[in-house]
Amino acid sequence: MSDLARLLQSHIPQLRRYARALTRDVTRADDLVQSCLERALAKQHLWQPGTNLRAWLFTILHNLHVNDTRCALREGVRVGDETAPSIPAVVPNAVFSLELRDLERAIALLSEEQRQVILLVGLEGMRYEKVASVLDIPVGTVRSRLSRGRHALRKMMEGRQRATPCDQYKAGFDRRAA
Repeated sequence: MSDLARLLQSHIPQLRRYARALTRDVTRADDLVQSCLERALAKQHLWQPGTNLRAWLFTILHNLHVNDTRCALREGVRVGDETAPSIPAVVPNAVFSLELRDLERAIALLSEEQRQVILLVGLEGMRYEKVASVLDIPVGTVRSRLSRGRHALRKMMEGRQRATPCDQYKAGFDRRAA
């Protein structure tokens, strides 16, 4: 096994976790991670030893997800199934289980941009600069999306807002028009 292959192997759990959170589908997430690893191996000449391999892999994964989503929308294929549970879990504490379910649903209601930033910062623990690099956006945009996403999650989790994706879109449109 090559050195790069060993390094790639150590990042698979993080890639799978992020892919599952993005796609909300275990099978699609595993396919996305496999495509990411294939691409990384095929393009290994582009990675420079000593640079952040994790950020490079997350960038590849993110770009593959965006491309898959665009292709699916263009072909008219349904991208996600929000009705199916994405994380089957048995937790003895029902309150914790219900809160986790509500948080997962609330994250799914966020805009794609806010969800990506929240998952990379909150779930993966990436620094803002790395998230900006992975998503190819300015650091200020990362902070803004994170702030707006956290605010929306807080409101949804407190029960003051039962927003649908359509409501989220309208709210974003109303802010831009103002």
